[in-house]
Amino acid sequence: MRKNSKLNEIVVAISISESPDLEEHGLSEHHLRVAMGEFALYILSSGMNLAYGGDLRKEGFAKLLMELIARYHYFELPAGIPRATNYFAWPVHTRMHVEELHKLHKLHSEVDGLVELVWLDRKGGRLKMQDHLKLAPPELSDDDWSKGLTAMRNIMCRETNARVVLGGRVEGYKGCMPDIAEEALMSLRAGQALFLLGGFGGCARDISKSMGLIESSKVDKTSAWAGRVNFEKFTVDDLNNGLDLEENQVLAQTPFVDQAVALVLHGLRQLNV
Repeated sequence: MRKNSKLNEIVVAISISESPDLEEHGLSEHHLRVAMGEFALYILSSGMNLAYGGDLRKEGFAKLLMELIARYHYFELPAGIPRATNYFAWPVHTRMHVEELHKLHKLHSEVDGLVELVWLDRKGGRLKMQDHLKLAPPELSDDDWSKGLTAMRNIMCRETNARVVLGGRVEGYKGCMPDIAEEALMSLRAGQALFLLGGFGGCARDISKSMGLIESSKVDKTSAWAGRVNFEKFTVDDLNNGLDLEENQVLAQTPFVDQAVALVLHGLRQLNV
Protein backbone atom coordinates (compact mmCIF):
# COMPACT_ATOMS: atom_id res chain seq x y z
CA MET A 1 0.00 0.00 0.00
CA ARG A 2 1.31 3.41 -0.94
CA LYS A 3 2.16 5.63 2.05
CA ASN A 4 1.61 9.39 2.16
CA SER A 5 2.76 12.37 4.21
CA LYS A 6 0.80 15.16 2.53
CA LEU A 7 -2.78 15.55 1.39
CA ASN A 8 -1.74 16.03 -2.24
CA GLU A 9 0.11 12.71 -2.13
CA ILE A 10 -3.02 10.73 -1.30
CA VAL A 11 -4.29 8.63 -4.22
CA VAL A 12 -7.88 7.44 -3.94
CA ALA A 13 -9.04 4.53 -6.09
CA ILE A 14 -12.70 4.49 -7.06
CA SER A 15 -14.36 1.12 -7.62
CA ILE A 16 -17.70 1.56 -9.31
CA SER A 17 -19.75 -0.34 -11.86
CA GLU A 18 -23.37 -1.03 -12.73
CA SER A 19 -25.51 -2.11 -9.81
CA PRO A 20 -28.14 -4.78 -10.56
CA ASP A 21 -30.60 -3.74 -7.85
CA LEU A 22 -30.62 0.05 -8.03
CA GLU A 23 -34.36 0.16 -8.62
CA GLU A 24 -35.06 -1.85 -5.45
CA HIS A 25 -33.38 0.98 -3.54
CA GLY A 26 -35.32 3.72 -5.34
CA LEU A 27 -32.34 4.70 -7.49
CA SER A 28 -31.30 4.63 -11.15
CA GLU A 29 -28.13 4.51 -13.23
CA HIS A 30 -28.22 8.31 -13.23
CA HIS A 31 -27.71 8.36 -9.45
CA LEU A 32 -24.65 6.16 -9.77
CA ARG A 33 -23.12 8.43 -12.41
CA VAL A 34 -23.85 11.50 -10.31
CA ALA A 35 -22.16 9.82 -7.35
CA MET A 36 -19.06 9.10 -9.46
CA GLY A 37 -18.92 12.71 -10.60
CA GLU A 38 -19.37 14.14 -7.10
CA PHE A 39 -16.67 11.96 -5.60
CA ALA A 40 -14.26 12.77 -8.41
CA LEU A 41 -14.76 16.53 -8.14
CA TYR A 42 -14.63 16.73 -4.36
CA ILE A 43 -11.55 14.53 -4.10
CA LEU A 44 -9.74 16.54 -6.77
CA SER A 45 -10.75 19.90 -5.32
CA SER A 46 -9.50 18.73 -1.91
CA GLY A 47 -6.03 18.32 -3.41
CA MET A 48 -6.04 14.53 -3.57
CA ASN A 49 -5.56 12.32 -6.62
CA LEU A 50 -7.79 9.73 -8.27
CA ALA A 51 -7.21 6.28 -9.73
CA TYR A 52 -9.58 4.13 -11.75
CA GLY A 53 -9.25 0.86 -13.60
CA GLY A 54 -11.59 0.30 -16.50
CA ASP A 55 -12.35 0.68 -20.16
CA LEU A 56 -13.69 3.64 -22.11
CA ARG A 57 -17.11 2.50 -23.22
CA LYS A 58 -19.29 5.28 -24.56
CA GLU A 59 -21.35 5.47 -21.37
CA GLY A 60 -18.67 4.06 -19.07
CA PHE A 61 -17.36 5.54 -15.85
CA ALA A 62 -13.76 5.92 -17.05
CA LYS A 63 -14.88 8.12 -19.93
CA LEU A 64 -17.07 10.12 -17.56
CA LEU A 65 -14.07 10.70 -15.30
CA MET A 66 -11.89 11.98 -18.15
CA GLU A 67 -14.64 14.26 -19.42
CA LEU A 68 -15.16 15.71 -15.94
CA ILE A 69 -11.47 16.46 -15.56
CA ALA A 70 -11.34 18.05 -19.00
CA ARG A 71 -14.32 20.25 -18.06
CA TYR A 72 -12.85 21.27 -14.71
CA HIS A 73 -9.23 21.56 -15.79
CA TYR A 74 -8.67 24.71 -13.75
CA PHE A 75 -7.60 22.75 -10.66
CA GLU A 76 -4.07 23.74 -9.67
CA LEU A 77 -1.67 20.84 -10.11
CA PRO A 78 1.01 19.90 -7.60
CA ALA A 79 4.23 19.71 -9.60
CA GLY A 80 4.84 16.32 -11.15
CA ILE A 81 1.69 14.67 -9.79
CA PRO A 82 -1.08 13.56 -12.18
CA ARG A 83 -4.50 14.33 -10.82
CA ALA A 84 -6.02 11.12 -12.15
CA THR A 85 -4.68 7.81 -13.38
CA ASN A 86 -6.64 5.39 -15.53
CA TYR A 87 -5.22 1.86 -15.55
CA PHE A 88 -5.92 -0.39 -18.53
CA ALA A 89 -5.57 -4.11 -17.88
CA TRP A 90 -3.89 -6.13 -20.62
CA PRO A 91 -7.09 -7.94 -21.69
CA VAL A 92 -8.94 -4.62 -21.97
CA HIS A 93 -6.66 -2.52 -24.14
CA THR A 94 -5.64 -5.36 -26.48
CA ARG A 95 -9.31 -5.72 -27.44
CA MET A 96 -9.74 -2.05 -28.33
CA HIS A 97 -10.05 -1.21 -32.03
CA VAL A 98 -7.69 1.26 -33.68
CA GLU A 99 -10.54 3.76 -34.07
CA GLU A 100 -11.24 3.58 -30.33
CA LEU A 101 -7.59 4.15 -29.52
CA HIS A 102 -7.37 7.21 -31.76
CA LYS A 103 -10.43 8.70 -30.07
CA LEU A 104 -8.90 7.93 -26.71
CA HIS A 105 -5.65 9.66 -27.61
CA LYS A 106 -7.59 12.71 -28.75
CA LEU A 107 -9.52 12.85 -25.49
CA HIS A 108 -6.30 12.33 -23.54
CA SER A 109 -4.67 15.28 -25.34
CA GLU A 110 -7.47 17.51 -24.03
CA VAL A 111 -6.55 16.62 -20.46
CA ASP A 112 -2.78 16.40 -20.93
CA GLY A 113 -1.04 16.79 -17.59
CA LEU A 114 -4.23 16.06 -15.68
CA VAL A 115 -4.69 12.39 -16.54
CA GLU A 116 -2.15 9.61 -16.87
CA LEU A 117 -3.09 6.56 -18.92
CA VAL A 118 -1.34 3.41 -17.74
CA TRP A 119 -1.20 0.46 -20.16
CA LEU A 120 -0.34 -2.84 -18.51
CA ASP A 121 1.03 -6.11 -19.87
CA ARG A 122 -0.11 -9.60 -18.85
CA LYS A 123 1.75 -9.48 -15.53
CA GLY A 124 0.91 -5.90 -14.63
CA GLY A 125 4.10 -4.30 -15.99
CA ARG A 126 3.80 -0.87 -17.56
CA LEU A 127 3.93 -0.46 -21.31
CA LYS A 128 4.93 2.69 -23.16
CA MET A 129 1.95 4.42 -24.71
CA GLN A 130 3.03 3.63 -28.25
CA ASP A 131 3.72 -0.04 -27.49
CA HIS A 132 0.15 -1.05 -26.76
CA LEU A 133 -0.78 -0.20 -30.34
CA LYS A 134 1.63 -2.88 -31.57
CA LEU A 135 -0.08 -5.66 -29.66
CA ALA A 136 -2.12 -7.95 -31.90
CA PRO A 137 -5.54 -8.61 -30.32
CA PRO A 138 -5.29 -12.20 -29.06
CA GLU A 139 -8.04 -14.67 -28.48
CA LEU A 140 -8.58 -14.38 -24.76
CA SER A 141 -9.58 -17.23 -22.48
CA ASP A 142 -11.36 -16.80 -19.16
CA ASP A 143 -8.02 -17.47 -17.48
CA ASP A 144 -6.39 -14.66 -19.49
CA TRP A 145 -9.08 -12.24 -18.32
CA SER A 146 -8.85 -13.34 -14.70
CA LYS A 147 -5.04 -13.10 -14.50
CA GLY A 148 -4.87 -9.82 -16.42
CA LEU A 149 -7.49 -8.11 -14.27
CA THR A 150 -5.95 -9.41 -11.05
CA ALA A 151 -2.53 -8.09 -12.14
CA MET A 152 -4.00 -4.64 -12.73
CA ARG A 153 -5.73 -4.62 -9.36
CA ASN A 154 -2.54 -5.62 -7.57
CA ILE A 155 -0.68 -2.71 -9.14
CA MET A 156 -3.47 -0.28 -8.26
CA CYS A 157 -3.54 -1.47 -4.66
CA ARG A 158 0.19 -0.87 -4.32
CA GLU A 159 0.04 2.59 -5.92
CA THR A 160 -2.96 3.98 -4.02
CA ASN A 161 -3.73 4.86 -0.40
CA ALA A 162 -7.49 4.38 -0.18
CA ARG A 163 -10.41 2.88 -2.06
CA VAL A 164 -14.05 3.98 -2.39
CA VAL A 165 -16.44 1.17 -3.35
CA LEU A 166 -20.00 1.55 -4.64
CA GLY A 167 -22.40 -0.41 -6.82
CA GLY A 168 -21.00 -3.39 -8.68
CA ARG A 169 -22.47 -6.25 -10.64
CA VAL A 170 -22.38 -9.75 -9.17
CA GLU A 171 -22.98 -11.67 -12.41
CA GLY A 172 -21.31 -11.62 -15.82
CA TYR A 173 -17.87 -10.66 -14.48
CA LYS A 174 -14.66 -11.91 -16.13
CA GLY A 175 -12.34 -12.32 -13.15
CA CYS A 176 -12.16 -14.85 -10.33
CA MET A 177 -14.90 -12.96 -8.47
CA PRO A 178 -16.96 -9.80 -9.06
CA ASP A 179 -14.70 -6.88 -10.03
CA ILE A 180 -15.46 -4.71 -7.03
CA ALA A 181 -15.22 -7.66 -4.64
CA GLU A 182 -11.66 -8.50 -5.71
CA GLU A 183 -10.60 -4.88 -5.41
CA ALA A 184 -12.17 -4.49 -1.96
CA LEU A 185 -10.64 -7.78 -0.76
CA MET A 186 -7.17 -6.67 -1.87
CA SER A 187 -7.59 -3.42 0.07
CA LEU A 188 -8.64 -5.27 3.22
CA ARG A 189 -5.75 -7.74 3.02
CA ALA A 190 -3.26 -4.90 2.42
CA GLY A 191 -4.58 -2.82 5.32
CA GLN A 192 -5.55 -0.07 2.90
CA ALA A 193 -8.27 2.44 3.83
CA LEU A 194 -11.57 1.15 2.45
CA PHE A 195 -14.87 3.03 2.22
CA LEU A 196 -17.97 0.90 1.57
CA LEU A 197 -21.06 2.58 0.10
CA GLY A 198 -23.80 0.00 0.20
CA GLY A 199 -26.68 2.43 -0.28
CA PHE A 200 -26.42 2.02 -4.04
CA GLY A 201 -26.93 -1.74 -3.84
CA GLY A 202 -24.89 -4.22 -5.81
CA CYS A 203 -21.67 -5.88 -4.72
CA ALA A 204 -20.76 -3.08 -2.29
CA ARG A 205 -23.98 -3.70 -0.36
CA ASP A 206 -23.30 -7.44 -0.24
CA ILE A 207 -19.81 -6.78 1.17
CA SER A 208 -21.24 -4.36 3.73
CA LYS A 209 -23.72 -7.02 4.89
CA SER A 210 -21.04 -9.72 5.06
CA MET A 211 -18.95 -7.43 7.29
CA GLY A 212 -21.90 -6.67 9.58
CA LEU A 213 -22.38 -3.03 8.60
CA ILE A 214 -25.88 -3.60 7.23
CA GLU A 215 -28.59 -5.91 8.47
CA SER A 216 -30.42 -7.90 5.79
CA SER A 217 -33.87 -6.61 4.88
CA LYS A 218 -36.75 -7.54 2.63
CA VAL A 219 -35.36 -5.17 0.00
CA ASP A 220 -32.15 -7.15 -0.31
CA LYS A 221 -31.77 -10.16 -2.56
CA THR A 222 -29.76 -13.17 -1.49
CA SER A 223 -26.57 -13.25 -3.54
CA ALA A 224 -23.97 -15.99 -3.20
CA TRP A 225 -21.27 -14.87 -5.62
CA ALA A 226 -17.79 -16.42 -5.76
CA GLY A 227 -15.54 -15.23 -2.95
CA ARG A 228 -18.19 -13.57 -0.81
CA VAL A 229 -17.38 -15.79 2.16
CA ASN A 230 -13.91 -14.15 2.36
CA PHE A 231 -15.43 -10.95 3.74
CA GLU A 232 -17.07 -12.60 6.75
CA LYS A 233 -13.79 -12.72 8.69
CA PHE A 234 -13.27 -8.96 8.46
CA THR A 235 -14.77 -6.34 10.79
CA VAL A 236 -15.14 -2.57 10.77
CA ASP A 237 -11.69 -2.27 12.35
CA ASP A 238 -10.17 -3.73 9.19
CA LEU A 239 -11.50 -0.84 7.10
CA ASN A 240 -8.73 1.46 8.43
CA ASN A 241 -10.57 4.46 7.00
CA GLY A 242 -10.55 7.00 9.82
CA LEU A 243 -14.26 6.53 10.54
CA ASP A 244 -15.79 4.95 13.66
CA LEU A 245 -18.37 2.15 13.70
CA GLU A 246 -21.40 4.43 13.58
CA GLU A 247 -19.98 6.52 10.74
CA ASN A 248 -19.16 3.40 8.72
CA GLN A 249 -22.65 2.05 9.28
CA VAL A 250 -24.14 5.30 8.00
CA LEU A 251 -21.79 5.30 5.01
CA ALA A 252 -22.70 1.70 4.21
CA GLN A 253 -26.43 2.49 4.12
CA THR A 254 -26.94 6.04 2.93
CA PRO A 255 -28.31 6.62 -0.59
CA PHE A 256 -27.51 10.34 -0.31
CA VAL A 257 -24.41 11.33 -2.26
CA ASP A 258 -23.68 14.50 -0.28
CA GLN A 259 -23.70 12.60 3.01
CA ALA A 260 -21.48 9.85 1.60
CA VAL A 261 -18.99 12.34 0.14
CA ALA A 262 -18.78 14.23 3.44
CA LEU A 263 -18.07 11.03 5.37
CA VAL A 264 -15.41 9.83 2.91
CA LEU A 265 -13.62 13.19 2.89
CA HIS A 266 -13.73 13.27 6.70
CA GLY A 267 -12.18 9.83 6.85
CA LEU A 268 -9.50 10.66 4.29
CA ARG A 269 -8.49 13.76 6.22
CA GLN A 270 -8.24 11.70 9.41
CA LEU A 271 -5.72 9.50 7.62
CA ASN A 272 -3.55 12.54 6.98
CA VAL A 273 -3.42 14.02 10.51
